[in-house]
Amino acid sequence: MTPLLDTIRSPADLRLLTPPQLPQLADELRHFLLESVAKTGGHLSSNLGTVELTLALHYVFNTPEDRLVWDVGHQTYAHKILTGRREGMASLRMQHGISGFPRRSESPYDTFGVGHSSTSISAALGMAVAAMNKGEDRRVVAIIGDGAMSAGQAFEALNNGGALDANLLVILNDNDMSISPPVGALNKYLARLLSGKTFNAARRAGGKVLSAIPSVREFANRIEEHVKGMISPGTLFEELGFNYIGPIDGHDLEALLPTLQNLRELTGPQFLHVVTRKGQGYKLAESDPVLYHGVGKFDTRCGIAPAKKSNHVTYTQVFSEWLCDQAANDAKLIGITPAMREGSGLLKFSQEYPTRYFDVGIAEQHALTFAAGLACEGMKPVVAIYSTFLQRAYDQLIHDIALQNLPVMFAIDRGGLVGADGATHNGAFDLSYLTCIPNMVVMAPSDEDECRKMLSTAYSIHGPAAVRYPRGGGTGVTVQDGLSTLPIGKAKIKRQGHSIAILAFGSMLTPALSAGDVLDATIVDMRFIKPMDRELICTLSQTHKLLVSIEENSLIGGAGAEVSRILEEANHTTPLLRLGLPDLFIDHGDSTVLLRELGLDADGIVKSIETKLTKNQPRQN
Repeated sequence: MTPLLDTIRSPADLRLLTPPQLPQLADELRHFLLESVAKTGGHLSSNLGTVELTLALHYVFNTPEDRLVWDVGHQTYAHKILTGRREGMASLRMQHGISGFPRRSESPYDTFGVGHSSTSISAALGMAVAAMNKGEDRRVVAIIGDGAMSAGQAFEALNNGGALDANLLVILNDNDMSISPPVGALNKYLARLLSGKTFNAARRAGGKVLSAIPSVREFANRIEEHVKGMISPGTLFEELGFNYIGPIDGHDLEALLPTLQNLRELTGPQFLHVVTRKGQGYKLAESDPVLYHGVGKFDTRCGIAPAKKSNHVTYTQVFSEWLCDQAANDAKLIGITPAMREGSGLLKFSQEYPTRYFDVGIAEQHALTFAAGLACEGMKPVVAIYSTFLQRAYDQLIHDIALQNLPVMFAIDRGGLVGADGATHNGAFDLSYLTCIPNMVVMAPSDEDECRKMLSTAYSIHGPAAVRYPRGGGTGVTVQDGLSTLPIGKAKIKRQGHSIAILAFGSMLTPALSAGDVLDATIVDMRFIKPMDRELICTLSQTHKLLVSIEENSLIGGAGAEVSRILEEANHTTPLLRLGLPDLFIDHGDSTVLLRELGLDADGIVKSIETKLTKNQPRQN
């Protein structure tokens, strides 16, 4: 059998094939995707589940003239392969390689840049309205996963889209269930029928006739809704103004192709419900789609090997153990996560304290206001959330929690650079956006033991408090048991030196200590970003010739900016060198390499300080 995938350089080549050839291409594409991701790492199970759907979309729709808007991006590897980036998959998520998510700058087929969830319907609706206003005859398709439908923005967009006449097709990729009996021959026939021109033409004609008899028309509408409700779960979407079709088998090209072809000819808001299986075609991923959701390099014959035990526990593991210990000590503790149980370290807590564990879905705004309500009634909510996901609930953080000074604790994971996920997931802004909020207490640990103490400290505060820690392993220090706390707002001198004082925040303490040995500098673990140790900063400015702040956060509005403000208010004129992340979106790549290139490793710190000292030296005549 002649390989087909080698002949596909773009969707135009795909459309030269006949429908009977597509199942073979799907098999080749799935095999290539599996072998490729096994060599590079990446998101696997969700991508294996969208092979046939991706083929069908590019086969039926005239992409990129017709717009495909993918949600999140965990389902777009097949899309990348079919749109000219097959060779680029070898550099997936690597520095200078292709992104793991759709990016407008990467390909004209990537119509909207994504990384966070539940944006596709809003963006696609905007594109559809733009086409309508410009008089352009194009179709716009939003492909959204069932998990992303738990976010309020998806329903805000549906509510708006159903009231407009724009040509928008929303495809719900439902991959959280096995294909149930209704998704069979009868349902395939019904999907074709309900999406066909004849049915919809009769529907429109009937509507015109019955419009003269309102009571009869209302009765007919109710009958149609009830009949469709008996054979499909689409009543909700119908009520929002969409013509609902499905559910259909998302791996059955004989069902997908005619249904999509029919839908492409329809106007107005349409909704197609397809059911797919995560990990489709790879038994190990099918049986454990969570394990195979995001993978490192592995052998496809053996599957993912058990992780080698590391001497360095991760910060996420520190949080996980602390949370269970604190919960045993206080029955008022409630753990909350927006759909990140495993990633944020709440699996053990969810098993040991199921009645006090709440996964609210991809609904960060709700998570925070839900926590605020709990706090109002005397509970002690702990919100475990990624740095960039907290961005999505900023108003709730300010308005619902900080403004009312409610005791909600935030365990903020993925602070700083995160590596392969890149700009959409780098926690580059949290110190900036947290410290400007009144009533907030903000901490950043320099090692695992400090992290545990800070978590206990944050929990003890009668107001909003955040502990911001990086992805991955710590420095290897021993984590002490217990629930001891730290004095609020107090830094700690780790090395006494001369002339230069380096104020290190969080993860930057380790390279700062190495730089301090070279420069004989005083090194301070600042611990608190807010409130900052004003007294120590002022003392150091009087006893040293240069202060240096270093943080894995945007320099604009970050910890160094607060140091500068403290010096200015105290009328201290000691020079301050601020080191941190530049005013750029940092791309994907190995975090260690990226930090070195940004001058945030030990050598870079030394070089920046020596350059500053050279500039400060008076000129010799």
